[in-house]
Amino acid sequence: MDWHLECSDCGLIASADGLPSVCTACGRPWLVRYPERVHSTIERAEVRRRHGMWRYRSFMPLGVNEEPISLGEGDTPLLRLPRLERQLGFSNLWVKDEATNPTGAFKARGLSAALTRAVAAGATRFTIPTAGNAGVASAAYAARAGAQVRVYAPRTTPRTILSQITAFGAELVLLDGHIGDCGKASRAYAAESGAMDLSTLREPYRIEGKKTLGLELALQFGWELPDAILYPTGGGTGLIGMWKAFLELREAGWVTSPMPRFYTVQSTGCAPMVRAFDSGADSAEPWADPWTIASGLRVPGPLGDKLMLRILRESGGGAVAVTDEVMAELAATGTRAEGVDWSPEGGAALAAAVMLRDRGEIAASDRVVVFNTGAGWLYRTPEDLLGPIV
Repeated sequence: MDWHLECSDCGLIASADGLPSVCTACGRPWLVRYPERVHSTIERAEVRRRHGMWRYRSFMPLGVNEEPISLGEGDTPLLRLPRLERQLGFSNLWVKDEATNPTGAFKARGLSAALTRAVAAGATRFTIPTAGNAGVASAAYAARAGAQVRVYAPRTTPRTILSQITAFGAELVLLDGHIGDCGKASRAYAAESGAMDLSTLREPYRIEGKKTLGLELALQFGWELPDAILYPTGGGTGLIGMWKAFLELREAGWVTSPMPRFYTVQSTGCAPMVRAFDSGADSAEPWADPWTIASGLRVPGPLGDKLMLRILRESGGGAVAVTDEVMAELAATGTRAEGVDWSPEGGAALAAAVMLRDRGEIAASDRVVVFNTGAGWLYRTPEDLLGPIV
């Protein structure tokens, strides 16, 4: 391997051999480093001729002759939103629509990378806690790899998401409580069974998959970066991954524009990162009794809290909490206005854009990218659309 691991908190350096979990010294997440990689401008031009997330393989944890475990993830649309610009008061508003990924969400990117490295290291059984979309993606990519996965999900997870998990052949275990409770159960199962734990930031490669969000944004904007990125945040791997991607692109000389301001978007019913940011804390206290219709935001105690807070502050960004009512309204408005199937999480990002503009933190003329991290259809049942079927 021509990469190693570096602790995101204490800086410890370690080999990437085997099935790494978290830093052995402080328990914080690892980051993957590639000190021997060189990226030429010729390669930058060549990237345009490739397809999918793995077109960026020189920035990814993949050997020269290795093939990833893939379902065609990545290359999701970056769309200008002209009608929403007029309705909401912007002049340069864009959406990165992750709903078009396999399994309908951005989680496909991280699980493709995580399963690729884990299977290469010999893993055949996996376990994962989920608020929803990660469970679907892990089930699909485990099926693609010919592996087994047990998924722990809250009983309140949308039924469409749960049906997708079982459709891909995963073993689904439903629990009362939230994703934190599912995480404890998943880690206990990993300890007793030997299954690999795929929890957010408890292995280093989901970040590398999510890093391609930033690599794609740079490519789609002609190797320039936006002014602001609004990201619905649960566990935070996407935000961390994009920050890492932009730093690596700048180091390679592929982009020279300033770093964007990052804004984390959460629900008022579960906003540990917003509370920590607003109070000036360097870590987030777990949120008691989390609840929101956006299941992907229902993460009361993210492991990457310290790293996310550092990114928000270093980038000059911030954190915003949105009510469920407002995020649902904006998701519906966006879907009808632009034909994009906005999830509640995406609706939260749209609502946050308006709030931040009203506060003066984002200018109406800024190039703003909001993320729709998953498909709205995953949250809808036939009863939601048509009433009870009799």
